[in-house]
Amino acid sequence: MEAHKRRRLRPQFVLLCVLAALIAANGVLLVLRLAGGAGAEAAGVPVPDYVTEDLLPRNRYSRPGSTLRNIKGVVIHYVGNPGTSAQANRNYFASLALGRDKTYASSHFIVGLEGEVVQCIPLTEIAYASNDRNGDTVAVEVCHSDETGVFSPVTYARTVELTAWLCRQFDLDPAEDVIRHYDVTGKRCPLYYVEQPQAWDAFRADVAASVAAQEEQ
Repeated sequence: MEAHKRRRLRPQFVLLCVLAALIAANGVLLVLRLAGGAGAEAAGVPVPDYVTEDLLPRNRYSRPGSTLRNIKGVVIHYVGNPGTSAQANRNYFASLALGRDKTYASSHFIVGLEGEVVQCIPLTEIAYASNDRNGDTVAVEVCHSDETGVFSPVTYARTVELTAWLCRQFDLDPAEDVIRHYDVTGKRCPLYYVEQPQAWDAFRADVAASVAAQEEQ
C-alpha cells in the first residue's frame, strides 16, 4: 500500500471556498462604491454631443486631480479677456501648468462666442474657479465679446442649455443651486449679471424652463 494517499477534496469544502471568495469580492466592491460617492456616479455621465472634451494635463495649478465627490451647485463665471474663444481660454489654463505665474485657475466647461463648449476638467475632479466652493460645484466659464460682459444670444442659449443639463444630472434647483462667482466671493463676475440683477434672475428662469423642456424630450 502507498504510504500516503492523495486526499480528495470534499464537494462541500469546495463549495464553502467558492462562497467565501464571492463574499469577500462583494465586500471589496461595496467598499469601493461607498468610497466613490457622487464622483463615481458622475464618471458614468456622458456629456452632451455639443461638448468637446479637451482635458487639461494633470498639474498643481489648473488640474490637481482632487476628487469632486458631492456636486451641490453650478457656478457661472465670465472670462477676463473679452473677444477670446473657448479654446484660447482652455489653452491658457493648460499653460498654467508651467508654473511661471504661480496662478491657480481653471473651469470644468468653457462656453465660447459661437456656442461651442470645451470641457477642461472631468466632472469627477475639482476645478480652481470658485474658492471655497471648489469642492462641491461645477464651474462654467463663459466667453463674451466686449467689456460689458454681456453674453451673445448664441452663447447665452448654450450656457442656459448646459446649465440645465447639469441641473438635471445632479438634481439641482436652478433657483437655489445656480449661482454667480459674485455670490461666493463678491468678485464682480460675471460682470453684466452682477450689475443687472434682473438679467441674472431671467437667466435662472431660462435655465428652469430648459430643465423642464429637456425632461419632456
